[in-house]
Amino acid sequence: MDLVVARPEGLYCPPGDFYIDPWRPVERSIITHAHGDHARRGNGHYLAAAPGEGILRSRLGEDIRLQTLPYGERLEHHGVTLSFHPAGHVLGSTQVRLEYQGEVWVASGDYKVEPDGTCAPFEPVRCHTFITESTFGLPIYRWQPQANIFAGIDAWWRDNAAAGKASVLFAYSFGKAQRILHGIDASIGPILVHGAVEPLNEVYRAGGVHLPPTRYAGDIAKNDPLLRQALILAPPSAGGSTWMRRFGDYSDAFASGWMLLRGTRRRRGVDRGFALSDHADWPGLLWAIEQTGAERVMVTHGQVNVMVRHLREQGLDARAFQTEYGEEDDVEPTP
Repeated sequence: MDLVVARPEGLYCPPGDFYIDPWRPVERSIITHAHGDHARRGNGHYLAAAPGEGILRSRLGEDIRLQTLPYGERLEHHGVTLSFHPAGHVLGSTQVRLEYQGEVWVASGDYKVEPDGTCAPFEPVRCHTFITESTFGLPIYRWQPQANIFAGIDAWWRDNAAAGKASVLFAYSFGKAQRILHGIDASIGPILVHGAVEPLNEVYRAGGVHLPPTRYAGDIAKNDPLLRQALILAPPSAGGSTWMRRFGDYSDAFASGWMLLRGTRRRRGVDRGFALSDHADWPGLLWAIEQTGAERVMVTHGQVNVMVRHLREQGLDARAFQTEYGEEDDVEPTP
């Protein structure tokens, strides 16, 4: 028996009678992380890793029926032994280890393999079958060390401040924005954030993650000289909106793995692109798969066909899972 199968509601565990990151409402759900394409409203019961509780409640509502489990602790349900292991993606992100009658499967959710200080680092988990994402599953995707990207952001911000320009950096509100805040040189100038970002900053701080002081951008007057020295973090949806008018003369940039592609930068129409992703690149995906020791790999959202073909060439039993993931977090910007 396969421990996880694809159903119209999502990825389903038949012996355990529960779903992992379902995209339609179900009675029992296990949530790998709180991005909107993996954590949705309407489920009867939620089970998630303990570090993700604050984020899940802030996004889905304080009143959801949420049970949490610390990383590494085991829980048995209908004969299936469950445990959570860090995925290194965002705060509270987890891989789900399932064991039933001697068979071990791991559903990884979204993951990255470079530690970043804002969440527990990725932990390889040995298994027979590994369910992997493939968002950036092409050989062209190879990330620079994040320290290089943060240095580039710092230099861009310094140059703008010296020229008296505000620096507006578009980044996804949950995960990416906090990773940037944690990694940049906060001594360069004031840091302002969009209203979608600050509530999540507070959840990260409450979870013990160090972030520099931030101020809500809407509280700053349009003619305040502070703006000309500031870094402003905002979600991509703010681009081109009337909200941007308050910053006067500004330089803008976008932080996303898709910024590796010149065409995407052109379509976004920003001054700069920083290729910073919360997903594993091609070498990271292959390393993670190898570390599991899995003989069978189920590939979900992203470059599924390319990844399946490559893994089969390596002698693995690789197959595709059709899912409805990928609607948030590093989704390729539309033209």
